[in-house]
Amino acid sequence: MSEEIKDTYKTISQPSEEILFKEKNSKFFGYAFPVNSEEEVKECLEILKLKHSQARHFCYAYQIGTENMVYRVNDDGEPNNSAGMPIYGQIQSFDVTNILVVVVRFFGGVKLGVGGLISAYKTAAQMAFEVSDIIEKTIDVHFVISFDYKNMNKVMRIIKEKNLEIVSQKMELSCEIEIATRKKNADQIFDIFNSVYEIIIKKKDSL
Repeated sequence: MSEEIKDTYKTISQPSEEILFKEKNSKFFGYAFPVNSEEEVKECLEILKLKHSQARHFCYAYQIGTENMVYRVNDDGEPNNSAGMPIYGQIQSFDVTNILVVVVRFFGGVKLGVGGLISAYKTAAQMAFEVSDIIEKTIDVHFVISFDYKNMNKVMRIIKEKNLEIVSQKMELSCEIEIATRKKNADQIFDIFNSVYEIIIKKKDSL
């Protein structure tokens, strides 16, 4: 029996509430954001830098993608691997992706040492996840179906039968509909449309 295709992933539904963790006069504000691109990561960081203009460190980790994951960690002036990696460890621990976790530190005058920093950044990241709404989403494959208007009923019947999501449509003499289906059903959906006379189906490259 072939191995079942994994076509779900976990992320958060919306930005988390702000959490505050204190350690020896230092304040650590933790945030989790759902993100789909590095551009969105930059926007979230800019918002936090405006909000906490007096803060000394904006340490973060993010992970984007479901199959080819991209991740990055940033210690932002803290000792190497004392901030970004502990935050990233929590992303792995909660098994989420398309996520950015930022911990903003206000230095309180007392040094925490590397061990203290690792513990504080890990705790702040964990607290941000604990107040987040973690949800499961499906990994979808998008197809573009091209056909003449006269074949509209055939196409719409299959879409309805298979309960496919219509992402966009262009209805003229020659029509185009973009549909989305769960990854594990993608081959079957492609074959159904591909076998219908005068209908062209192409996989849309994922972004």
